[in-house]
Amino acid sequence: MKKQLIVIAALAALGMGVVQAQETPWLVRARAVNLDMTNKDSTGLGLTVDNKTIPEVDVSYFFTPNIAAELILTVPQKQTVSSNGTSIGTFKHLPPTLLMQYHFTGLNGYKPYVGAGINYTDISKVNLLGGVATLDKDSWGGALQVGVDIPLDKNWSINFDVKKVYIRTHVYAGGVNAGTLKLDPLLVGAGVGYRF
Repeated sequence: MKKQLIVIAALAALGMGVVQAQETPWLVRARAVNLDMTNKDSTGLGLTVDNKTIPEVDVSYFFTPNIAAELILTVPQKQTVSSNGTSIGTFKHLPPTLLMQYHFTGLNGYKPYVGAGINYTDISKVNLLGGVATLDKDSWGGALQVGVDIPLDKNWSINFDVKKVYIRTHVYAGGVNAGTLKLDPLLVGAGVGYRF
């Protein structure tokens, strides 16, 4: 009985050690991000969506020192749609993105990373040509990422980040599918991070 208790205690202690070794901090970042639309339009209407700078917040959880998951959030963004340079209306979109990342370590304090994942974009409040044209209600697509954290101290860091997000929607005119508008934005951002 004593041997069994000793074995159980040893396994419990070992398990606690593994949990402690794998405990990883949270990382929260705030960025300013320039949203640069690709604007590939198959409708023949010369459709484009404007570029803009948006606020972005992300939350990362590190499963190991190298592997992390990152959830990227912002507030609903209002975008202007133009046809051959003339504004034809607006819509709003909310594009949360979930990425799995690999973080490189041991590089003189610099912490570069790469990521890949999925984007879901909710499209709402579409007002094109006074309601004559509309868009899909949402979009699913992939996302790719590369970036670097530059630590300032134990908790704070500066962050530079580039993402390619695949967002597309069908365009409907009078209820008829007129083609596809691929936004596929490139997002270039800079900000600060806090690790805890």
